[in-house]
Amino acid sequence: MTIAHHLRGPHIALECSLPSEVAAISPFVDKLMLLLRNCSCVPESVSDIEIALREALANAIIHGNHEDRRKHVHVSCRCVPDEVSIAVKDEGSGFDINTVPDPTARENIGSVHGRGILLMKALMDEVRFEEGGVVVHLRKGAGEAPRR
Repeated sequence: MTIAHHLRGPHIALECSLPSEVAAISPFVDKLMLLLRNCSCVPESVSDIEIALREALANAIIHGNHEDRRKHVHVSCRCVPDEVSIAVKDEGSGFDINTVPDPTARENIGSVHGRGILLMKALMDEVRFEEGGVVVHLRKGAGEAPRR
C-alpha cells in the first residue's frame, strides 16, 4: 500500500489478494472502508462504495472463482481527493454482461441471484467489466451523478 499526502489531500494506492472464501469479504471490506473513511476521499459516498465492493467481491468469489480455495480475488484501490476507484479481478473464465438476466423482469423477481450488478450500477458513478467479465472496475466521485 502506498499513502502520499499532497496539497489537495491524501492519495492512496493498494493492491492485495483475498482467498476465494465468502468469510474473507467482511474483514477485508471493513479494513478498507476504515482507511477510506479516514482519508475522506468521498466522505458522503463511503457507504455506497462499501455495498458495491461487497457485491463485486461476492460475485468474484461465488460466480467467478466458484469458491475454489486454490484461486484468489485480486483487488486494487486508488483513492485521490474526490474520487475512489476499485478493480476486482477473479481467476474464473469470465462472463458476458449482455447475457445476465434482468433482475427486475417479472420472471426473475423471485430469484435469489442477479441483483449485484444492478446494485453496483445504482450506487457507483461508473461500473465497467473488462477482460471478458473477469475484471470489474468501480468508480465513485464526490458529488457526481451515476453514469450507467
